[in-house]
Amino acid sequence: MSLKKIQPEYLRPGDEVAIVSPSFCVDENLLVEAVLLLEKWGLKVHVGKNALKRNGPFAGSDHDRLSDLQEMIDNPDVKAVISSRGGYGVSKIISSVDFSRLDISPKWFTGFSDITVLHMWLNEVCGIMSIHGEMPLNFNNPEKSEETFISLKQALFGEIDTIEWEGAFLRAGDVTGEITGGNLSLIYSLNGTKAEPSTEGKILFIEEVGEYYYHIDRMLTSLKLAGKLDGLSALLIGGMSRIEDARIPWGRSIEETIYDIVREYAFPVYFNFPAGHVSDNRAFYIGREARIEVKGKKALLTYL
Repeated sequence: MSLKKIQPEYLRPGDEVAIVSPSFCVDENLLVEAVLLLEKWGLKVHVGKNALKRNGPFAGSDHDRLSDLQEMIDNPDVKAVISSRGGYGVSKIISSVDFSRLDISPKWFTGFSDITVLHMWLNEVCGIMSIHGEMPLNFNNPEKSEETFISLKQALFGEIDTIEWEGAFLRAGDVTGEITGGNLSLIYSLNGTKAEPSTEGKILFIEEVGEYYYHIDRMLTSLKLAGKLDGLSALLIGGMSRIEDARIPWGRSIEETIYDIVREYAFPVYFNFPAGHVSDNRAFYIGREARIEVKGKKALLTYL
């Protein structure tokens, strides 16, 4: 098991935060809306100089995206770094980022999807907590729940204690452990790197979007073969959105697919956790200890 993670200081009104685009490009109007929302929260917002660039699907070149991320890491006045969107691209720059200034002034990093790579690097390499939560791409999306944004603000300001949800549970029970994980494809891609998640004794969170059923099975089987399911405290399943059949039908649901893979283990599996590529995308801490309790059809995640 890894050492307890460093927790950055929670934000206060008047603090400066930054928006950067380390992955795919984003439209200017979306960033304008995001800045307005963050300012309503009492924050000063600094947008990276390359955040709106375009280079194919990316927000500028690798150098552009790296430059913005590095600038915000090195700026002691910036208390949180918010990724504008996911897509793809963090993996291409992550090994070139100098995180050493975070030893002096740790700060919050927020995002999800492709930002899983950044979360895992912060957690496994730097030993720092981060926030899995909604991104400016969707700050003005009417399909997102009110709780999506309330929880993000609460996480940044240190006002979130619990998350309650209703779902199906396998081997339902109460557990404690540090939360790790993120997007399944990105976790899978990090195997063999120094940012691959250590999972012993932890609550492993996974979510996914737009994959084939058999791809979900293949990635989870790979994690199983790599020993990443051995010794888990629990498996926490978030949104599994737009999962599709290939030409040959898979014939099993996501729940049944996961049941088959974890059948031999004793840890609980909690489904329908409200996070990921879903309308109700609650913010939560990666790298923080939590307890999950089940009461009937409801589960409650409480931070320790």
